[in-house]
Amino acid sequence: MSRRLDALAREISSCRLCPRLVAWRESVAANPPRRYVGERYWARPLPGFGDPGARVVVIGLAPAAHGGNRTGRIFTGDRSGDWLFASLYRTGFANQPRSERPGDGLRLRDAYIAAVVRCAPPANRPTITERDTCLQYLERELGLLSKARVLVALGSFAWDGALRALRSNDVAVPRPKPRFGHGAEAAVGPYTLLGCFHPSQQNTFTGKLTEAMTDEIMKRAHELARL
Repeated sequence: MSRRLDALAREISSCRLCPRLVAWRESVAANPPRRYVGERYWARPLPGFGDPGARVVVIGLAPAAHGGNRTGRIFTGDRSGDWLFASLYRTGFANQPRSERPGDGLRLRDAYIAAVVRCAPPANRPTITERDTCLQYLERELGLLSKARVLVALGSFAWDGALRALRSNDVAVPRPKPRFGHGAEAAVGPYTLLGCFHPSQQNTFTGKLTEAMTDEIMKRAHELARL
């Protein structure tokens, strides 16, 4: 399984299917803000990463322009990732509370992190066409993560993307379509889809999402994965 995920990761990282996203991710890398001048950006699509035997899959929207697009790993090197990894550490899914770059010792236990879109989009807003073009990668990752039972969707975009990916994998999605909300739960075939507000600075700085709220979602994911 690990070898098949590695092969898929190599395929994802060489993708150039969305011209607007290719241009943006490379432009950002060529013109970084002062604090990152001199760093070599990844500037390619990002595969998921984590435990191949994970029962919990955390799904985000897309890489950050100066986070994953810079470091080469989703949610690594930006404030949203700092928030997420700290929660994963507190709830037993990670061995350390922070990750700044691949190779810094972070290991995920029973968790895998992916995204709906794999390139950093302008203004964090991928188009519908870009979403649909990229969704094949999430579909295939979920197909390979045979032990996954809980999908934690970080925000409504990830919630909808997860449902679309499951439908494409011939998983029966309930009708009417389950609605996103923080703490929302939906049984979808063999999975439980669990909603969590995205750990964006807009949500964390305003108190819309607190550490306690994030931890409760991850604790619930832990419980559901063991049922």
